[in-house]
Amino acid sequence: MLVRETLVSLNIKYFSIELGLVETDQDISEEQQVKLTEILKKSGLIVLDDKRSILIEKIKTAVVEMVHYTDQPAIQNFSDYLSEKLGYDYTYLANTFSEVKGITIQHFIILHKIEKVKELLLYDELNLTEISHKLNYSSAAHLSAQFKKITGLTPSFYKELGQKRKVNLEDL
Repeated sequence: MLVRETLVSLNIKYFSIELGLVETDQDISEEQQVKLTEILKKSGLIVLDDKRSILIEKIKTAVVEMVHYTDQPAIQNFSDYLSEKLGYDYTYLANTFSEVKGITIQHFIILHKIEKVKELLLYDELNLTEISHKLNYSSAAHLSAQFKKITGLTPSFYKELGQKRKVNLEDL
């Protein structure tokens, strides 16, 4: 709501406001840019006007949505999904992301998948095989190996730690 109100108050015409992205109908003046940046900064938001930075944010948003916020079956080909969603060749997306972020898109996806695994382990509703299937791993063993490589812990040990933490909090 803050972004929309700010754009209207600065007389900036836009045609799209999504999570983390505003697309304007025209270029905005330097004065409008300064005021917009000032107002949004007070709320902890930043303005990106560099095309590469904007593309990186779109990639990150697409990955987060794909891993954390979809009830669809897990996507098997992330490169095709990202290319289609963002309208760019995957090689261009991958090269740009790596140059700017210093890691590959694939590694970024793995990090988010592991965060999702942590969440699912702590919810304790699915076993590791079900989690591996949900996140499109070839097997629970592959998921377990990747989890250990990223976190340094086995999934079962991580789950055990989470359960102990819950018990300790209940004692308070």
